[in-house]
Amino acid sequence: MCGIVGIVAKTPVNQLLYDGLQLLQHRGQDAAGITTADGNTFHMHKGLGLVRDVFRTRDMRSLTGNLGIAHCRYPTAGSAVSPAEAQPFYVNSPFGIVLGHNGNLTNSLLLRAELFEQDQRHVNTNSDSEVLLNVLAHELHAAAHAQKLDPADIFRAVGQVYRRCHGAYAAVAIIAGHGLLAFRDPHGIRPLVVGRNVTPMGTEFMVASESVALDALGFELVRDVEPGEAILVDEGGNFYSRVCAENPQKNPCIFEYVYLARPDSVLDGISVYETRLRMGESLGSKIRRVAPDLAIDVVIPIPDTSRPSALQLALKLGVPYREGFIKNRYIGRTFIMPGQAERKRSVRQKLNAIGFEFKDKNVLLMDDSIVRGTTSREIVQMARDCGARRVYFASAAPPVRFPNVYGIDMPTRLELLATGRSDDEIALEIGADAVFYQDLEDLVRDVGGEQSSISRFDTSCFDGCYITGDVTPEYLADIEAHRCDGETRFDREEVQQLDLNLNTA
Repeated sequence: MCGIVGIVAKTPVNQLLYDGLQLLQHRGQDAAGITTADGNTFHMHKGLGLVRDVFRTRDMRSLTGNLGIAHCRYPTAGSAVSPAEAQPFYVNSPFGIVLGHNGNLTNSLLLRAELFEQDQRHVNTNSDSEVLLNVLAHELHAAAHAQKLDPADIFRAVGQVYRRCHGAYAAVAIIAGHGLLAFRDPHGIRPLVVGRNVTPMGTEFMVASESVALDALGFELVRDVEPGEAILVDEGGNFYSRVCAENPQKNPCIFEYVYLARPDSVLDGISVYETRLRMGESLGSKIRRVAPDLAIDVVIPIPDTSRPSALQLALKLGVPYREGFIKNRYIGRTFIMPGQAERKRSVRQKLNAIGFEFKDKNVLLMDDSIVRGTTSREIVQMARDCGARRVYFASAAPPVRFPNVYGIDMPTRLELLATGRSDDEIALEIGADAVFYQDLEDLVRDVGGEQSSISRFDTSCFDGCYITGDVTPEYLADIEAHRCDGETRFDREEVQQLDLNLNTA
């Protein structure tokens, strides 16, 4: 769930890239980096932390050029918090390439072996993004004619990347002397949009993870990058595109709409805000159906992602909507903090309850999802500490029972609260009087709406059906056995004892 930006402009891009990262900060708080190109020279600065902490005035001054890419990093399963893992990554052969990547390669171990044994390329970190970069570099070298590249060569190389690389990847790259390259995996799991800005000096182009970055920087949203498509903008501003994958299908990650994306973004033609309103409407209908006699005095959202859903839920139930928690905006999103202990410590620093909104009331708390349950448990206890009579908990998403292997940090079944538990057992675990989950069929309908171009979403974290078709029980057992989240290490036998119905597409 990283944030990526790429810009080809008529003026220096350093400030635009910085502002773009700020707008995508919610997608990653672990590290940030910017690379610009000035002729055939790259200028790079990256480091650990929030965007505002990584870059200083002297750093920005050194990032010269009208072409650049930027990345804010979100740590995925088992990844180290190391400056070496910050992106963009760089290779100097064959042409000089920098790349930033959002997603996760499911066959990265195999690719590492191929790169070393067959392609004679060295990968220096544990990042699958560096693997992706080296595969691209190798295929560009193979596609080049007399050490020169034209757009057809580049698109042919990307087609080979699609053939070799499995999983989820939306990527931006600069090829020295050739321009900006952006591409999206053949399933379109991770989002990528393209926009333009017409200036007196010519047309500027921008690609980004979400449309909100385009809007705020004055770029017009043109469209989404299609699954299996590559876009090339050369240094003169000439725009080329081609679908390079065989039989691409649009299967975006549904969790983008539940939690990851900003509500003011539009992804694959779908308004994130409108989908969250529909989620609240559907969940309200379910609660009225399954618990018609439930006495609820107030609906209170867990800020910020769940607000649209909570508002619509309250309207559907005919009860007041109230703000019961004040959020400290200087604390990061707890879901994407790397350690369980760090997530737990941060909850009460992040949220403070308004006591009189809870005292002597039956409260329905609304959140976008329940993943590990750490935040939910703390919040339910805060409501009780404020004097709530009864505390119910509603989730805009279905139970998260399966790992996400496409770039979201929910990698082990043993860490997921809903794994092997009924709704009543989950309520007991988080201290609530009852828990209400969205039905998956309703969620798919709420997100899809009237959008006919999407026949299927990736819903693997809810139903265990992995859209790429290459995720096996053995694959999951392997990543879970090597997982270390700061507090717990799981052995292989314990992982394999889980009796789960894993579906493969």
